[in-house]
Amino acid sequence: MGTPIDVEELRTLFLFEGMTPEQLAEVTASSEVRTYPAGSTVYRAGEPSNALWVLLDGTLRLVRHADGEEVVVNETDYRGSYAGAVRAFATSAGAAAYPTSLHAVTDCRFLRYAADDFAAFVQKWFPMAVHLFDGLYLGIRTTEATVRQREHLAQLGTLSANLAHELNNPAAATVRAAGQLRDRVAHMRQKLGLIASGPVDPEMIAGLMAIQERAVEIAAKKRDPLSPLQESDLEDAMIDHLEDLGFDHAVDVAPVFVAAGLDTTFVDDVAAEVGEALPSALAWLGYTLETEALMDEIEDASNRISTLVASVKQYTHLDQAAHQEVDLHPGLDSTLVMLGHKLGEIEVHRDYDTTLPPVPAFAAELNQVWTNLIDNAVDAMKGHGTLTLRTHLDGDHAVVDVTDTGHGVPEDVRGRLFEPFVTTKPMGEGSGLGLDNAKRIIEKRHRGTLTYTTGPGGTTFSARLPLSSA
Repeated sequence: MGTPIDVEELRTLFLFEGMTPEQLAEVTASSEVRTYPAGSTVYRAGEPSNALWVLLDGTLRLVRHADGEEVVVNETDYRGSYAGAVRAFATSAGAAAYPTSLHAVTDCRFLRYAADDFAAFVQKWFPMAVHLFDGLYLGIRTTEATVRQREHLAQLGTLSANLAHELNNPAAATVRAAGQLRDRVAHMRQKLGLIASGPVDPEMIAGLMAIQERAVEIAAKKRDPLSPLQESDLEDAMIDHLEDLGFDHAVDVAPVFVAAGLDTTFVDDVAAEVGEALPSALAWLGYTLETEALMDEIEDASNRISTLVASVKQYTHLDQAAHQEVDLHPGLDSTLVMLGHKLGEIEVHRDYDTTLPPVPAFAAELNQVWTNLIDNAVDAMKGHGTLTLRTHLDGDHAVVDVTDTGHGVPEDVRGRLFEPFVTTKPMGEGSGLGLDNAKRIIEKRHRGTLTYTTGPGGTTFSARLPLSSA
């Protein structure tokens, strides 16, 4: 139990100095003085917030607990400093529990004002202030929730637009190639019928089938890419050779033969084997090679779609545990895929340490961090520059560096860059919550650190993540 406080001492505290004698008497009647020795705890976070504590003498320390760590919020010897049930009078305050722990650094004296009595006192003597502060608390909470929701929706919209663009290209290629393939197969049936109805014995047809298989085999081999000039010269030479053999559609077939890697010697071999059926045989062979190319295009486009779907699955980790040992590199790569459309002409360098061990993490949340950091880097370079993603080991931490070649962070915001609502983007293009959210995920959820260095040549954000679980 405590002792009563003297009215004159109460009047020296800035919270009570302007009160009337009647008000001071009411405070002294419902409060008491308590002493705590150095190193003791006045209250702990999570306990019922049942009192307002005002420092009379000594030094106090306020501590907030976050993911197993204690963060000092304030340490002061300023007489009249207060903590505890500060908002007991507000109807919008919600559940009453101490958000922090209060410790006595030195021997301390506190005025303990019971929360219920404090709330009744304020509501009785200052009703207008209660309404004003109540509205203020509610407004701040609603505004912050709305802005954070908008930030998440904007990010989701950007990712959806990028994904839709990336999926549209291979999907459109698949539809186009499938339509062309149907046409080529129809022409192949027609040409095969012409060959079969002409003066060609079964042995020659078998030989033609063998030629077709050799052509497909040659087309499937890896070749060094041709320059536009080399490709044009080979096509001209093929057109001249086919026309010399009396083939009327040389201009249509020559690019197909050249693209497949066939040369004039191969064409001469076909002419020697099929004789008078050469025009139909060449046309049929051209349709065969086009069909193979279209099937390759459909396969490539389908693989691209499959890769994108796998990247989305990797990015969201929908079918995996929330917290697990994860390889950081697939998450970085899947984020690049999700932001692929926005990267534009930016060159991406990956400098990954392949020996990096798995990291205990909330993988989907880390991908939100990579999205924010990469998105900011792309915006800083305005579509042109080099984005470098580097991973390496630093003692018992894994480090991810995201580096851009932009103009650096302006000096006037460098000290406040991680604060909520601080942004370097133009009005309407950023809420200023991306880096605040990223820092919270790295430091509060993963016990790591998120820092940055900047200058005229660019900016590097470094995320350090512990290799051991909490």
